[in-house]
Amino acid sequence: MTARPLEHLRVLDFGHYLAGPLVGMMLADLGAEVIRIDPPDGPRWRDPAFDMLSRGKRSLVLDLKTDAGKQTALDLAARSDVVIENFRPGVMDRLGLGPEALRAVNPSLISLSLPGFASTDTELARVAAWEAVIAARTGQFTDMGLNRQLMGINPSFTPLGLASAYGAAFGALSVLFALGARDRNGGEHIEVPLASALFEGLAYNSEQIEDYPTRYQCPRETELNRRRAAGLPLNLSYEELDTFLDPFYRTYRCADGRGFYVVACSIVTHPRRVLHVLGLDELADTLPDFDAWQDEADWPDEWALRNYPVGDRDRARVTQAMQEAFLTRPSWEWETLFGDAKAPATAQRSSQEWLSDPHALASELVQTVNDPRHGEMRQMGKLAWLEDDAGVLNTPPGPTIDELRPDLEQLLAEPVRATSAPTGSGGWLDGLKVLDLSNVIAGPTIGATLARFGADVTSIQPVSPSVDPWNAVVFGLQAHRGKESALLDLGTPEGREVLERLIADADVVTMNGTDQQRDKLGLSRGRLETLNPEAILVQLDAWGGPQKGPKSDHLGYDDLAQASTGVMVRFGGGPDTPEEHAHFGTIDALTGFTACVALGAALERKRVTGKGGVARSALAACGAMIQAQFMYDYEGRLPFNEPSGRDVRGWGPYYHCYRASDGWMFLAAPLERGAALARSPELADLSTLPDEELATALAERLAGKTIAHWSGQLNEGPTAVVPLSSLAINREASLQHESVDSIDLTQATYRAIRHDQHPMGRWVDLVAPNAVRPERAKITLPAPAPKPGTHTRAILARVGFSKEKIEMLIDKGAAGERWSSRYLPE
Repeated sequence: MTARPLEHLRVLDFGHYLAGPLVGMMLADLGAEVIRIDPPDGPRWRDPAFDMLSRGKRSLVLDLKTDAGKQTALDLAARSDVVIENFRPGVMDRLGLGPEALRAVNPSLISLSLPGFASTDTELARVAAWEAVIAARTGQFTDMGLNRQLMGINPSFTPLGLASAYGAAFGALSVLFALGARDRNGGEHIEVPLASALFEGLAYNSEQIEDYPTRYQCPRETELNRRRAAGLPLNLSYEELDTFLDPFYRTYRCADGRGFYVVACSIVTHPRRVLHVLGLDELADTLPDFDAWQDEADWPDEWALRNYPVGDRDRARVTQAMQEAFLTRPSWEWETLFGDAKAPATAQRSSQEWLSDPHALASELVQTVNDPRHGEMRQMGKLAWLEDDAGVLNTPPGPTIDELRPDLEQLLAEPVRATSAPTGSGGWLDGLKVLDLSNVIAGPTIGATLARFGADVTSIQPVSPSVDPWNAVVFGLQAHRGKESALLDLGTPEGREVLERLIADADVVTMNGTDQQRDKLGLSRGRLETLNPEAILVQLDAWGGPQKGPKSDHLGYDDLAQASTGVMVRFGGGPDTPEEHAHFGTIDALTGFTACVALGAALERKRVTGKGGVARSALAACGAMIQAQFMYDYEGRLPFNEPSGRDVRGWGPYYHCYRASDGWMFLAAPLERGAALARSPELADLSTLPDEELATALAERLAGKTIAHWSGQLNEGPTAVVPLSSLAINREASLQHESVDSIDLTQATYRAIRHDQHPMGRWVDLVAPNAVRPERAKITLPAPAPKPGTHTRAILARVGFSKEKIEMLIDKGAAGERWSSRYLPE
């Protein structure tokens, strides 16, 4: 049997709740030996979700407040490779298990800390950082998308664990990359503040462009701006939003009443494919179709079929024709037809439905584990995996409490891992050559993430753009930072020759696409081994899993993963009112990060065995990851009754958004509950009220004083009060100018950068790459994304083409130097 990728690693997991256990679960899923350290009274979070997150781990009970417990933990650390914890800053130091103490017993140890807010943040470091506290303070609940803004709904609560999901992905990838650099840098301590990770994960919602052209504003944005300028109320109903939805980016009803979500506005061929499947070819022939990469002033019509969004003149008639067509068949039939035609769309499902979906089960995107507590348990599947990992389908359940105890003496008899280590400070991925063949958001996020750690990333995109400027350039400002750019026509023999030379010279190749697309591109496992047997292919797609399923070769995007895994049904409040989760790239960015986790495992295996391979992740897997706390099912499970819909403000009165006299705030007191209120002279009389009476009474009382007042009275221990901030507020408050400031990536929890000398000719504000904060290793601030094709000649020369051959390639159209005259067409 082939060795599992991380089977040579031992991990001590001190994590509780979501983020820390998620990191440990991902490493265990890849074969690492993960030891969960439990307190004497058992895990703090006694929930079936925690049992799921503990799969593949072993349990050891230690009282870390005693000398004996601390010494055992240190003895284990001396014989381990990784330590994970997600306590508040300073807790591990007080226990005698901080980074310096750990490194003293094991200089080669990689330690990972996942606090809620940065330990260097004097304002926020000590706040009790519950998931919703981080979300509220970062801006996840405020201005949640165009629908909610047009309906005048603000704030919007959602139970999705985005901060923990992004933080866990950053934590796992950073641990693996640091392990790969131990021979140069030695041991390392890494901090990943969950709030910083959330801010980065929502980066596409914080992007700000000077003089942003109106052509990229969708009808909802236009209506929102119109109403604000005219002082009109924001009070649209859910039904009234229908007028402003793009026909190729919305939900339709099928003959069986189920919603069917179409996302076909990114790739130039997709709208026509959708109309063809629906039998609307004649309609397609009446719609304008031209090169949308011209400036709008040169367009022959008001919009192009290959460009988002559809114009005012045609939007209603196209939508009506599509809706009438959808009503002729049931959703399951449409799903097959759309998938076979490579037209991206999917039926809407609830989370519970996804957990029993035939494709999810066949592909192992949902796996069945025989859990000792819950019996046969369906769980979210692997989040990152290697294609040829023989053990990927074998998932042991979580442990019984302290089941490691009988083996402890033998374990502690092992020799310590290292007595000395180098102390370098270079980037973890210095010298790694990455060939990026991806587009839009998820795929390019891989390369942009690798660049900050020192990788050299070359982006290859087609000579004739297959993606419209909104998706390719506007999102690319974030997704293509730190890369070089060349344009090739891979449909020509000459373009394929260039590609093969680039692959032969690369350590890593990244792509987003199905197996069919991968093989057509010439990147099948056999072909890749022929071209470069040591190369690692990092592949992500929508529906692929460790096994093949009926939808594995269907196309898909972020929103489709949301629709299929239950995010939209929950967010909208039910199957009749589904809504896309309001933040751009919610799952896209996360999948890029988890693909980096898979790459980290592949690099670690290659370091040990010399073997390359294919590293995988999928949008649908990450759709489950952001719902991790309720992404399981078994006979006798409690109902799927987590908060959902547009009107929810929290999860009970002690975990809730409340309005104070000067704005909205979030109160989190899930542990102390009434005891937290009893500390306040103004709230003590409410502390014994039952929950059903408390919410209204507490809302009335809290409305009378300021957020600072209530924070001063209630912020103590595990209870927190924070203002509901916004992404825009955090961006503006943390903004540094690239041309004049020395960019700080280590002090503030939030950091944004104004690239005021951008090659686009406009300034652009982007979130800084500061979610991962190593103590030693260098983090590179990526250069602005180049105009596509900027480096074509230099890249061709680097792989051995003469000036004459390069000129010939460009003249024949096998290579190119630009898509449009402007960086961002106007």
